[in-house]
Amino acid sequence: MPEPAAWRYQKIIMPIFDLPVRSRIFVNARVLTSVGDEVIENGFVWTENGKIKAVGAMSDLGTPDAGLEVIDCTGKTVMPGMMNSHAHLAWDGVHDLARQSMDDAVEISAYKSAANMLKSLRAGVTLVRDLGMNTSNLFAKQAVEQGIFPGPRLLVCGEAIIQTGGHTYWCCREASGADEMRRAVREQVKGGADLIKIMACHDTLEFTDAELEAVIDETHRNGLTITAHATYNDCIRRVAEFGVDCVEHGGSMDDQTIQILLDKKIPIVTTFAPLVMQANEVVARKFNIPEWKIEERKKAVANPTRYEGLKKAAQAGVPIAFGTDAGSPAVGHEIVAPELKFMVQVGVVTDNYAAVRSATAVAARVNRVEKKLGTLEAGKEADVIVVDGNPLEDLDALNRVQMTFIGGRKMIGTEA
Repeated sequence: MPEPAAWRYQKIIMPIFDLPVRSRIFVNARVLTSVGDEVIENGFVWTENGKIKAVGAMSDLGTPDAGLEVIDCTGKTVMPGMMNSHAHLAWDGVHDLARQSMDDAVEISAYKSAANMLKSLRAGVTLVRDLGMNTSNLFAKQAVEQGIFPGPRLLVCGEAIIQTGGHTYWCCREASGADEMRRAVREQVKGGADLIKIMACHDTLEFTDAELEAVIDETHRNGLTITAHATYNDCIRRVAEFGVDCVEHGGSMDDQTIQILLDKKIPIVTTFAPLVMQANEVVARKFNIPEWKIEERKKAVANPTRYEGLKKAAQAGVPIAFGTDAGSPAVGHEIVAPELKFMVQVGVVTDNYAAVRSATAVAARVNRVEKKLGTLEAGKEADVIVVDGNPLEDLDALNRVQMTFIGGRKMIGTEA
């Protein structure tokens, strides 16, 4: 593995936020473990020392230990914390992202990231994969891990890497030539990035073959994964053939491209929320989305053929993970249900439970944290949320997250 980021050498004597880890038992709950379609209609989840000790039916519980905090979840659902695998914490949903990215002072980006981390926690999101806006996400990760500010677990890319003048050059690390691509990767690694992101296309393909080969090879040499913004067939096929580990957004795909994704076990993180939220007139106008774009988004949302490639890929077995592109125009970091509902509507997941798994078990595998997160199973980290209602009947229940725990620490919710 590469040398740790410089901040990891700092000795923290007293974190500013040092929330206690408590042992708890959630009782009388509908438990969605995210292990397949498992539902325990009257169940319990027992957490101890930051991990899940046991999960089961109330009839198997017996007498809880004395002094254990007991949380009655009658009428509620207990499930794993969700993971937003495509977000931008320093963006706040304004229409002009370019100007925001170029004009925001670093201090303002920090405040926006902090506010959006709180929004994520309130929405039941316990892990955010931040795919870049300058280097702000590197500092957000430091703030969370050093106890400077409370937030979800973070996987960050530092700056996304692009060809000089490429797509969203105004918030990324520009590079030209194979050697400069390698330097750009090394800069993100030095800053503490968990993964590398590249912008592989917009209206046209970006990067020369030599550049694409170099940026992927250098990422893997450093022990990191690499994901690519790729929105149409030729781009998706190209980055898959060159060896990326994940595709962001996705789009039109033919059978050959889908087969390459299957053969190489490359997942897709879909991001429908910008279309869905910008097609919502009330929401879109609050964010100053132009009327022409609202009408364009309405047509896109209503056009099922637009999503056939993604649907075919999902039906063929390509893993599809939940991501919202949070921070993009009209997409707040609390937006969860609209994305999941649209995933069901267009058929990239089969039902509401599959939608939930796209943000839990599937997301954990995509982010390579499945050994400790993503399902409610004994021995895993106690990342747990309590939801008022039943997401299997109505995904809008996920708008009513009442408690959020990360590693046994209560991040959101009233202390008993």
